[in-house]
Amino acid sequence: MHLPSYRDRTNATAPARLPGRAPTARGLSAAAALAVMLLASCGTGTREPAPHSGGSGVSVAPPAVPSHVRSSLPADLTVAATACTNNTKLAGWSNHRLAMQTIAVPVPETSVADATSEVNAGAGGVLLFGSRAPSDLGSRLTALKSHVPGHVGLLVMTDEEGGGIQRMANLVGSLPWAAYMGTHWTSAQIQQNVARVAARMAAAQVNMDLAPVVDVDGRNTAPSRTNPDGWRSFSGSTSVVSQDGVAYMNGLRAGGVIPVVKHFPGLGGSSYNSDFGPARTLPWSTLQRVGIPPFTAAIRAGAPAIMVSNNVVPGLGTNPASLSPTAISSELRGRLGFKGLVVTDSLSAKAISAAGFSIPTAAVQALRSGADMVMFDLGGNVSSQTSSIASAITNAVAGGHLARSRLIDAAGHVLAVRHVDLCS
Repeated sequence: MHLPSYRDRTNATAPARLPGRAPTARGLSAAAALAVMLLASCGTGTREPAPHSGGSGVSVAPPAVPSHVRSSLPADLTVAATACTNNTKLAGWSNHRLAMQTIAVPVPETSVADATSEVNAGAGGVLLFGSRAPSDLGSRLTALKSHVPGHVGLLVMTDEEGGGIQRMANLVGSLPWAAYMGTHWTSAQIQQNVARVAARMAAAQVNMDLAPVVDVDGRNTAPSRTNPDGWRSFSGSTSVVSQDGVAYMNGLRAGGVIPVVKHFPGLGGSSYNSDFGPARTLPWSTLQRVGIPPFTAAIRAGAPAIMVSNNVVPGLGTNPASLSPTAISSELRGRLGFKGLVVTDSLSAKAISAAGFSIPTAAVQALRSGADMVMFDLGGNVSSQTSSIASAITNAVAGGHLARSRLIDAAGHVLAVRHVDLCS
């Protein structure tokens, strides 16, 4: 979000001329300067030292504004000068802290404290990996969240879809494959059963689920290297997937968990699994008829977050969708009007490296394309990888390859999905 511009209002707002006094332009320039000063002091949320504050790191508070001067400001200028939004507050954050907000750090669910240093540095989220959660996961995550700077919250996410893709069924209860739900359960039953699991997830301090899968794929097979969907899809029917996807999403929300609808613009019928190599979706002309309607239905039902796939979409360019401004900014944001959080699928996927990107360069490209949060897999040195991603983002801003306003906007979406208000 950009700050309002101040138009030349000399003729529109000039005060009535007093007898014996010549008009002056000094009042208007002083008002403009005052507006900037007021904007710098808006709100009472978390604040970092101004970028150009003194070496001590202490910023000097603006001088008090005399009431007679405040009353002389044009009304619309006064409102603009005193307005506070998350983005106006984020404009005072360092580039590094903004970059950290856009990163989801992978961590074993059996050892969440491993991400303490990254959370302390301002990571926007953690991504839990594993197949069996410890009974005290909730208390461990509560301890981890205590390290969040400024107490602005933390996204704790995992893949709890059902069937063979469940990280903590031992703790929160099990769900069947989506294909089973789509065949044997009504939408009301899907919502009810998912809500029960979600409530237990929330009780364990997990507040985001990378689900539901709303890809339209009726192949009766387990997901594999050659087929990313199979039983992960509710159905081969677009209308069934649209209805059941919304039911699953609403079940998560009813249980207090943020759903992430995936994998835009639809993996049904893909040529390969992008985790293992380059993959293509069905042609864009086909996806518009078959794959996009479930995402449209989810957006209309208030989807808070959407994950973008790493597949190339024939007809939308040659980059994976997660790195494509056409897929994200033009189609998802523009044509479909999605206003929420956009997250990438894992940038550790072989499809990303095959397209010529390292994880850090892919993160920059994803943000440039309109994504708000990037993810990568557990493995190797997570701390080093996180640092490399953050450095790549801050260097891209410093070098003019990534607009700072885009980085602020991305961090703003991360805060918004957690319902964080920096001005309160």
